Amino acid sequence: MKPSLRSRLLRHVGVPLAITWALGTALTVGIANHFGGQAYDRALLDDAYSVAAHVGLQDGKPALRLSQAEMATVLFDQSEQVFFAVIGPDGELLAGHGALRAAVPPSTPQQFADITFLGRSMRSVRLQRSQPAPFGVLMAQTTTSRQRLLERLLMYALVPQALLLLALGWWLRRAIQSDLQPLTDLQTALGQRDVRDLTPLPLQASTRDVQRLGDAVNALLGRVQTGVRAQREFAGNVAHELRTPLAGIRALASYGLAQTEPQQWRTQLQGIVRSEERASHLVDQLLALALADEAGAAMPLSAQRLDVLVREAVLRFLPRADAQGVDLGAQGIDAPVLVQGHAALIEGILNNLLDNALRYGGVVGGAADGGQAAVQSQITVSVQAQHNGGVLLAVTDNGPGMPNAQASGLLERWQQGRAGEHLGQGAGLGLAIVAQYARLMGAELVLQKADVAPGQAVRVVLRAT
Repeated sequence: MKPSLRSRLLRHVGVPLAITWALGTALTVGIANHFGGQAYDRALLDDAYSVAAHVGLQDGKPALRLSQAEMATVLFDQSEQVFFAVIGPDGELLAGHGALRAAVPPSTPQQFADITFLGRSMRSVRLQRSQPAPFGVLMAQTTTSRQRLLERLLMYALVPQALLLLALGWWLRRAIQSDLQPLTDLQTALGQRDVRDLTPLPLQASTRDVQRLGDAVNALLGRVQTGVRAQREFAGNVAHELRTPLAGIRALASYGLAQTEPQQWRTQLQGIVRSEERASHLVDQLLALALADEAGAAMPLSAQRLDVLVREAVLRFLPRADAQGVDLGAQGIDAPVLVQGHAALIEGILNNLLDNALRYGGVVGGAADGGQAAVQSQITVSVQAQHNGGVLLAVTDNGPGMPNAQASGLLERWQQGRAGEHLGQGAGLGLAIVAQYARLMGAELVLQKADVAPGQAVRVVLRAT
């Protein structure tokens, strides 16, 4: 099982802290022990100087001029045992303990050494003097006080710092737990969240990193909610809007099966083809809207050749226009025109606007009311640079048009004008798709009457590069 973040943080902080504490304590004790040992060594050397000060000449030879009682007073120590030896120039023992001569190693004057004497660990010093005659003084002292001092240093250094370390560890644990509590709350909220609940999570972060994490999670939930809403809307729209064409196809097929004349079969099959075309067109529009809703502001924009996209769109719709007797043309695409946008979105705008123009603007002179066309239908796609840094893309027809009061309402989904209701074509999604695509590219969409009435003009202002 992987450790928790709290445990990892405590380990990453506590282990270096404990190592630093141990090294600091060892260094402190070592330094204190060093200077404490120097103080004991200085006292031992002072005793050696005190003994040497009482050595004089007797019959021309050095001799210690202290009685045994006086020597005991000079070398008195409350907690340690002190041993000495005075050595003549020929190595003979003048006073003290003769065994020290073998225990203390030969060395330079005032050289300290750790020795074992009488089965005990001691600290010794050798002092060489040349006046009033050459002689040496050996001093040895037990190390009980030194050991006790080291033990006290360890206790007084370890115990307070250990308590401080424990207090610091306790404080760190509480601080880390407090800082990580928003993560725990976030985990709990996500674990208890229903699969259908995509609302933003409540978050009270104590740090910027946790706040950013919470914002990222809420942003993700928002994107997922947008996608789910688009899927639900798409599914509902498909289920609702396809019911009528599918029922019509089924009715036409049932009626055709009940007939025996081939001409009646052909008539019903033609009706089925028209209903299928309408259903396919509706599905394409619903898919386009769903994809646009799901893409949202994440659609990447780049420099696009608007003149090329317009030329390709006109060529795609030219056979259909010729079949309907519509004069389809383009203006302003002789020179390169660069705009900031997305090729698929611009193509979608052109496809829907040209499809609408061919459906509803391809009849002139009141054909929507049952009359005959008086003049040839015309549809023009124009591209024109503007003074404010934008590029105007316009699709204009000379059909019946629509009142300006109804134009804004047709940008909503499932809204149709009188021509669409009269012809019984479309589902009121074309202009809604155009409006959505324009919004994704930051473009401006305007519906208005053509400059030369009658007619309709749809203008999209794109950003130039």
